[in-house]
Amino acid sequence: MFAHWLRSKKNPITPSQNTIVEPTASMPLFSTIQENIDYVRQSLGNSTDIVIREFTYNVITEGLALLYTDGLVDAKVVNDFMMRSLMADTTEIDPEQDPFDVLTIHTLTIGEIQKVSDMKGMLHHILSGDSVILMNGYTTGLAAATKGWKDRGVTETNVETVVRGPREAFSESIRTNTALIRRKIKDPNLWMETFQVGQVTQTDVVLMYVKGIALDSLILEARNRLTQINIDGIFESSNIEELIQDEVITPFPTVYNSERPDVIALELIHGKVAILVDGTPFVLIAPALFETFLKASEDYYHRVDISTLVRMLRYAGFLIALLAPSFYVAITTFHQEMLPTQLLISLAAQREGIPFPAFIEALLMEITFEVLREAALRMPRSIGSALSFVGTLVIGQAAVEAGIVSAAMVIVVSITAISSFVSPSYDLSNAIRILRFPLMALAASFGFFGILAGLLGLILHLNSLQSFGVPYLSPFAPLELNKQKDALFRFPFQSLFSRVRIVNANNVVKKANRKPFKP
Repeated sequence: MFAHWLRSKKNPITPSQNTIVEPTASMPLFSTIQENIDYVRQSLGNSTDIVIREFTYNVITEGLALLYTDGLVDAKVVNDFMMRSLMADTTEIDPEQDPFDVLTIHTLTIGEIQKVSDMKGMLHHILSGDSVILMNGYTTGLAAATKGWKDRGVTETNVETVVRGPREAFSESIRTNTALIRRKIKDPNLWMETFQVGQVTQTDVVLMYVKGIALDSLILEARNRLTQINIDGIFESSNIEELIQDEVITPFPTVYNSERPDVIALELIHGKVAILVDGTPFVLIAPALFETFLKASEDYYHRVDISTLVRMLRYAGFLIALLAPSFYVAITTFHQEMLPTQLLISLAAQREGIPFPAFIEALLMEITFEVLREAALRMPRSIGSALSFVGTLVIGQAAVEAGIVSAAMVIVVSITAISSFVSPSYDLSNAIRILRFPLMALAASFGFFGILAGLLGLILHLNSLQSFGVPYLSPFAPLELNKQKDALFRFPFQSLFSRVRIVNANNVVKKANRKPFKP
């Protein structure tokens, strides 16, 4: 490797040769600044955003070099705390003192400083927003934390809106996100482990858990799944989610994600692990159970009675969004005798002149709604709302007047669409969208018997799923009666003495709750 480098110094590489010395973890820094600078320029293709500043230091006559990436560092920090400190008058310091001690103890006013001794580590620090200081005559440099790129900051959540509760949401900065969780959980047992995932992107990924609450086996499993990822690039937490989930061939999500710090903090103290990915505001939670996707953070901010009612409405909305079109198709095709006479006459009158069977009618309306839904989502916001209004009113009314679909079908599809938005999780809504079509086909083929067969297959599939080794339907299956206090219902906090034991076993007791003293 060194021989190759020396040959490249004697015979400079031109851009047409496309020969680059790949840095390795064992390749140390060179002893001269100029060789290190030439290596950085060559490795990064003389990129114009790499800033290299050479200057002399009063105590160290050999000279220094400061390297950083423009746009990834905080310019004010570099200018005020790096450049000004390095160029300050330090003649009173003993010249015989070790230069690194002079820089770290007497000169630099940066909080986080690390030593770097290899090429790969130096390039990683430069491309991560740190500033690297190289010293002539030394094969070790210093990396100072100067990250400061532009981000959205802490804004209000746009996806998981609430009436009562915190409004802050995660941003694309991983350090901002970890700080938001630290504000919620000030326990020193909140531990974090950082990984670089992606051969090319080297994205920072943080594994977060509360030591002593989360199972050691769960932490080890999450750590192993992250370290075994071998992919070129990670650009969003969904890439991590797909690579670490237990089952890929399933419409149901087995890893939960949220952009709310209070949701992540609550799941952490329940014994789960969180995975934060740099560049995305969505944080992953594992293990994720089916009942997790039908809960909202607002359930714990309202009274018990209203929280329980709303949670039961979500389960009802899930069933309506999944089964309403199938029930309509089955009744109008096979089971007309189940309807009251007056309602049957009304439906028959509406369907008179409709050229399509009920299944084709429902299929056309569902596909039309899905197209309108995607179009409204991708269109600019100012146009998207108008498009939704036109699609739901004008097109639906015109289709009924034209005799293509019946008015009852428009009502069913509308109720189905509204019910699909009751779920707090967008991923669970997507699962309902997928499963709705095969259930409609079964209803059109076999009536209620087809729906029953589809539901049985769906329940068997849900029972076969696991999330990081935990049964997906727990605590419903296997049934644990003492864990139903925060599943379908939400009992008062005085009754919630323990965490879900199937997730956590280290620290079962949550708090020593007592009923309020009544005078």
